Amino acid sequence: MKETKMGNYRWTICALLFFATTVNYLDRQVLSLLHPTLEKEFNWTNSDYANITAAFQFVYAISMLFAGRFVDRLGTKWGYIIALIIWSIGAIMHAVALPIGVSAAALISWVGLGMVPVSVIGFILARAVLAFGESANFPAAIKATAEYFPKKERSFATGIFNSGANVGAILAPLTVPWIAKVWGWEAAFLIVGAVGFIWLGFWFVFYDKPESQKRLNALEFAYINSDQETETTVVETEATEKIAWFKLLGYRQTWAFAFGKFMTDGVWWFFLFWLPSYLKVQYSLTGTDIMIPLTVLYSMTMIGSIGGGWFPMYFIKKGYSPYDGRMRAMFVIALFPLLVLAAQPLGHISFWIPVVLIGIGASAHQAWSANIFTTVSDMFPKKSIASVIGIGGMAGGMGGVVMSKLGGALFDHYKLLGHTQTGYTIMFAICAVAYLLAWMVMKSLVPKYAPITDL
Repeated sequence: MKETKMGNYRWTICALLFFATTVNYLDRQVLSLLHPTLEKEFNWTNSDYANITAAFQFVYAISMLFAGRFVDRLGTKWGYIIALIIWSIGAIMHAVALPIGVSAAALISWVGLGMVPVSVIGFILARAVLAFGESANFPAAIKATAEYFPKKERSFATGIFNSGANVGAILAPLTVPWIAKVWGWEAAFLIVGAVGFIWLGFWFVFYDKPESQKRLNALEFAYINSDQETETTVVETEATEKIAWFKLLGYRQTWAFAFGKFMTDGVWWFFLFWLPSYLKVQYSLTGTDIMIPLTVLYSMTMIGSIGGGWFPMYFIKKGYSPYDGRMRAMFVIALFPLLVLAAQPLGHISFWIPVVLIGIGASAHQAWSANIFTTVSDMFPKKSIASVIGIGGMAGGMGGVVMSKLGGALFDHYKLLGHTQTGYTIMFAICAVAYLLAWMVMKSLVPKYAPITDL
C-alpha cells in the first residue's frame, strides 16, 4: 500500500539529542553550584577555581578538534555512545577528587606542580576526563541533525536540542544544592554523573542512520534528503575519505565559524561557571538560596534557544537563502547582549536586575548558538560537518580558557583592593559586546551564501 502521510520520526531523534544535551550540561554545572562549598572546604582562591575551569575548557577545546574527526570516522551512533560513557565516568570522578589529587600530586611534583593544592589537582583531572568525553556531544548532535533534517529545519531542530543545555542548567540548581545539603557534595557528583547511563539504552535502541532506520517511512526519508542538491548522492554513507584539517582551514567559512565560536563561547562558559560565585560575592546568596534566581535565569534561555532556532525562518520565507537568513537573524540576536552592560550600574536596586539582564544575554547566546552551528551544515557537505564543528569547538574552548583565566585574575586582583565588583563590571562589558564584534567579522569573511562543493 502506498504511503500517503509523511512520518515525524526525525523529531524522535531530536528528542534524544535534547536529552543528551541536558545530561551534558547537568554534569558540567555541578561544580559551579558547589563552588562556594568547595571553596570554603579546600580554601581555594578565585585563581584556583579559574585554573580548574580553565583546565576543563582547555581539554575540551583540544578534544573538540579530534572529537569531530572521531565522530565523522566512527559514525554518529557509536561516537555518541563512547563519548557519553567517558564523560559520565569523568563526572563521577569528581566525588573522589581528593584521593585522586593525592595520588597525582606524588607523580607530578617533579614537573614543578608540587605547590598546586592537592584538591585542585584532583578536580583538574576529573574535569579533564569530563571535558574529553563531553567534547563529542555537539559534533555528534549536529551531524545527527544534518542526517535527519533538511536544511530549512536544521536551525529549529538545533534550537530544540540545544535547549537541553538550558534544561540542564535549570535542573542543576534545583537538585544539586539540595542533594549536597542532604547527602553531601560527593553524592551530588555521583548521582548526577550516573544519569547519563540511562540515556544510553534509549540511544542504542532508537538511533540508526536514516537509510538503515526501519521506523522512517519513505516520504519522510525523501523529505529529509529533498534539498541535498550539492551532494553527489541523495543518501550519503559515512565518509571514508579523510579530509585534512589544513584543507578545511583553507575555507573562509571555517574561519568565520571558528572566530564566532571563539568570541562567544567564552561568554556562556563564564555565565555557567561564575554566576553562583557572583551571586555569593555581591548578594551573599549561597546554597539553596540561589535555586530560584538561577532557575529563572536559565528558564529565560530556553526561549532564546527555541525562538532563536525559529527566527531565521522569518527571513528564509521572504526568499533569503538559509545562510543569509541566518546571518540577518544573528545580527538582531547580537544586539540583545548589550543589555548586560546595565547589570552592574542597576544592580544596587535588587539582585533580580542583573539576574534578568544576564538572563537576556544568556538567552541571546542560546539563540546565537542555534544559528552559528547551523551555518556549518548550510555550507559544508555532511562528511566534513563534525570535523568543522570540532575546529570551531576548539576555538570556542580556547575562548573559554581566556575568559576563565581573565575572570579569576581580575577577581583576585580587585578583591585585594576591596573592589571585587569592578572585576565583574569589566567581565560583563566584555560579554556584552562580544556577539556584535563576532558577527561583523563573520559577515566580512562570508558576505553571502557560499556552499562548499569541492570536498
